[in-house]
Formats: sequence, structure tokens, C-alpha cells
Amino acid sequence: MWYGRAQAFRHRDFNLFQGARLLSVLGMQMLSVAVGWQIYSITGRPIDLAWVGLVQFLPAFCLSPVTGQIADRFERRRILAVCHAATGLLAGALWEVARSNAPRVAAIYAILAGIGVARAFGGPASQSIVPTLVPVEHFGNAVAWGSSLWQTSTVLGPMLGGFVYATGGGAAAVYAAAVCCFAAAVSLVAAMRPKGQAPSRGPATLRSLFDGVRYVWRNQVVLGSISLDLFAVLLGGATALLPAYTRDILHMGPWALGILRSAPAVGASVMAVALALWPIRAQAGVKMFASVALFGFSTIAFGLSRSVAISVVSLAVAGAADMVSIFVRSTLVQLAAPDEMRGRVSAVNMVFIGASNELGEFESGLTAQWFGVVPAIVLGGVGTLVVVAFWAWRFPALRRVDRL
Repeated sequence: MWYGRAQAFRHRDFNLFQGARLLSVLGMQMLSVAVGWQIYSITGRPIDLAWVGLVQFLPAFCLSPVTGQIADRFERRRILAVCHAATGLLAGALWEVARSNAPRVAAIYAILAGIGVARAFGGPASQSIVPTLVPVEHFGNAVAWGSSLWQTSTVLGPMLGGFVYATGGGAAAVYAAAVCCFAAAVSLVAAMRPKGQAPSRGPATLRSLFDGVRYVWRNQVVLGSISLDLFAVLLGGATALLPAYTRDILHMGPWALGILRSAPAVGASVMAVALALWPIRAQAGVKMFASVALFGFSTIAFGLSRSVAISVVSLAVAGAADMVSIFVRSTLVQLAAPDEMRGRVSAVNMVFIGASNELGEFESGLTAQWFGVVPAIVLGGVGTLVVVAFWAWRFPALRRVDRL
């Protein structure tokens, strides 16, 4: 019975792709813990944590028309292999910086911008390749299990990163481990043999570059789902402030930061498995709005907490709630677009995701610099609830979505 609910794993290329994705996300999560703790140890200013997200978001924003077009015109497997390899080399550059006697924050930001470029090209290719790895009747199952594996790596990554940082001699050891993860991811992607994607037809004109933007703008269900996630997570995301929260509010070290960074992924991973075994059958839109509202309430609870246990539970609940939104949004976006446009639509989606995560980190760091860490987190949670109420009124078609 369990195997019957794991149809996606019957397909070899899906397994290879998910293995590579798990390793690459594991490496990125380890990098995130090390970079955040290292920068905050050097400067002691929350605003410097804000720049970590911004320098990674700007490449995705500026390059999104080009990256989507490339994902539609070139073999996505090769794009993924090149991007994983480039990120591994940049992790090696972080290792070199960390080994210097006086690591320069500016050098770390420059390398993170390069990682942002690699992720800008890899994101649309990664999202748009999944429908070519499994038949359409197994796609919802593939999204759920793929999300579960992704969340597993986001559970293990911060914990491993915090542990290696604390016991392995600092950031350099974490960056070395990340290099190994990306090297292994390249080998798995190289072994894939996906069926041919539908090539984008017609010349690469300026108009074709922005076809994805026009498609999303005209589809109110897709626009509503990705913009809801954008503004809710942008305001309610507290991830960027975890180094400051761990050190200044809880008065704990990098191992505790790893646990807190893993908590949302624990909740999301459990929810992803539940969605794979018991997928959403009805009232998908209503459940999406309810889950984002729960994300906001959990963020407020986390901001008001002074207990490690309550903080971990609040973050886990927030992660589980966010997973429902991710599942609905991913299914709507990836199945709605035709394959020859899927890269460009995915590029637009990646900009929204990047804005909600990396730009959200910048917003959190900036408000924390102005008002303090705790007020910034609580205000963000309240903002998320306001967004949910407004979007439920503004996008009734999304609210009425029933079956996926």
C-alpha cells in the first residue's frame, strides 16, 4: 500500500534528480548556517545579515527573463550540472576566504552574488525538468515526495552545518563539506537520461523573453498563488534573524542555530510526507489561505518566545503550514504551463520565491536594525495575516480552487 503511494520513485531519472537536489540543498543549507554565523561574528550587526539575502536575490531578479529562456532552449540536465559545478567552485572560494587570517565580509558577499547567479540559472531548469521525469498522473505524487526530500535536506543541512562549525574548526570545514555535496550532485545529474523536452519555438526575441511574465499576469490563479507566497513569506520570514536571535535572545551558540534553522524543515518534511500519502482532494484554495494564516500566527509565537522548546515548535508549525502553500503553488504553476514555456514561467516563479526568501531576509534584517530583533519578527507575522485577508478578497478565483 505504501509503495502504491510512491509512484514517482518508479522512475529512474526522478530518483537521480532528487538525489542531486537533496545533496545540493544540503550543501546550500550548510553554507547558509556558516555564512550567517561567520558574518555576524565579524560585525555583530543585524543589517549585515540582511545583505546576505539581497546579494543572492538580485541576480535572480535581473536575469530571470534570460534564465527562463535558456531553460526552454537548452537541455535542462546540462544546465543543472553546470550550475551545481559552479556553486561547488564558489563554495571552494568561501573556503579560501575562511582560511585567511582576517576574512573580509565584502569578499563573502561577492562570492554569494556568484552563487546567486548560479541559482538563477539552475532554478528554472530544476523546476521545469520535473514534469519530464514522470508521467502526468504521477506528477502530484512527485511534487509531494520531492518536497519531502527537499525538506529532509533542509533539516539535515543546518544541523550538520552548525555541528561541523562548532566541532570542525569554524566556517572553513563547513564550506569544504559543501564542496563535496555539490560534486556528488554533479555526478548524479550527469547520469540522468530524461526524455526530450519540447523546444521553444520561434526566434529568441525580446517579446519571447517576457512571455512567462505575460502568462503569469493573465492567469489569476497562478498570479494569486505565487504572489500570496511572496508577500506572506517576505513579511513573515524570520530565518535571516536566527543568528542574532540565537546569540542575543537565547544566548546560545552555533549548534543551537543549526537546530533552529532545521525546525521549519522538520515540520515541512512531515507535512510533505502526509501530502504524498494523503493528497489534497478538495478545497485546495481555502486550505492554502488557512495554511498561510497559520504561518503568520506561528511567526508571532516564535517572536514572543524566550524558550528554546517553544521556539522550535513554533518554527516547526510554520514550516508545516508553509509546505501546504508550496504544494498547492507548485502543482498549479508546473502543470498549468505548456512544456515549451515552462522554463520562462518557472523563472518568474523563482523570482517570486527568491523575493520571498532572500529579499525577505533583507527586509527582516533592515527592520531588526531599526526596531530590534523581536519587534521585527512579530511585526512580520502580523503583516502576513494582513496579506492573507487582502489576497482572499483580491483573488476569489484562487480561493475557489477545489481539486488540483
